[in-house]
Amino acid sequence: MGFLTGKTAIITGAGRAVLKDKRCGSIGYGIATAYAKEGANLVITGRNVKKLEDAKEELERLYGIKVLIVQADVNAGADNEAVVNEVVKQTIDTFGRIDVLINNAQASASGVPLAEHTTEQFDLALYSGLYAVFYYMKACYPYLKETKGSVINFASGAGLFGNFGQCAYAAAKEGIRGLTRVAANEWGKDGINVNIICPLAWTAQLEQFQQAYPDAFEKNVHMPPMGHYGDAELEIGRVCVQLASPDFKFMSGETITLEGGMGLRP
Repeated sequence: MGFLTGKTAIITGAGRAVLKDKRCGSIGYGIATAYAKEGANLVITGRNVKKLEDAKEELERLYGIKVLIVQADVNAGADNEAVVNEVVKQTIDTFGRIDVLINNAQASASGVPLAEHTTEQFDLALYSGLYAVFYYMKACYPYLKETKGSVINFASGAGLFGNFGQCAYAAAKEGIRGLTRVAANEWGKDGINVNIICPLAWTAQLEQFQQAYPDAFEKNVHMPPMGHYGDAELEIGRVCVQLASPDFKFMSGETITLEGGMGLRP
């Protein structure tokens, strides 16, 4: 039995994706796998129902945990508060508690220069990322307060370093970073641990980015000194497990930069 047995985690953007070599191809699914191995029951959300169903089948079959899937898409044209509240309602109806909220989902038009970015592309990044984090954190707060739970948000080097062709993505991620620090200060008294990770993992999305925008990829994505990109499950997923552990917690509000083979760099 893992130390997360009996706990419930919400992971956004956790549909199953694989790389060309068939390894885990998304950060969300890598986190879900790491949590399932520790016995946590999962609520996974995303836009693609087929990917969610594939994730549910594999996680339940391999690890004997229960997975609730909820299609959820925070976007400029939706009643987003209602969308997120429904995810939280289904979580409580099914499991009765929320111990961990992991805000991983993010869409963007990466590779498009700032001067060519459209309002619709800017909205895509802000709604799927920043607004989604805002709504999920608000909706989960009372339940996380009850369980003395954890929030794990995701930012990016795009915001830290000003990556070429990623203006909306960087803006969303920097907004998430600021929101995380505020929550860490406000919610610390409630026993809620709030942290943010800036990962560099090799994912199916990054493979697609390399193919679609080779110039932007070359400018933005650099091999870490240890010679490999982060593994979505074994490195990013395990860090998220550690951040939910009652015996191992960073100071709330830390930004954690994770690169392949580099370990943790607060």
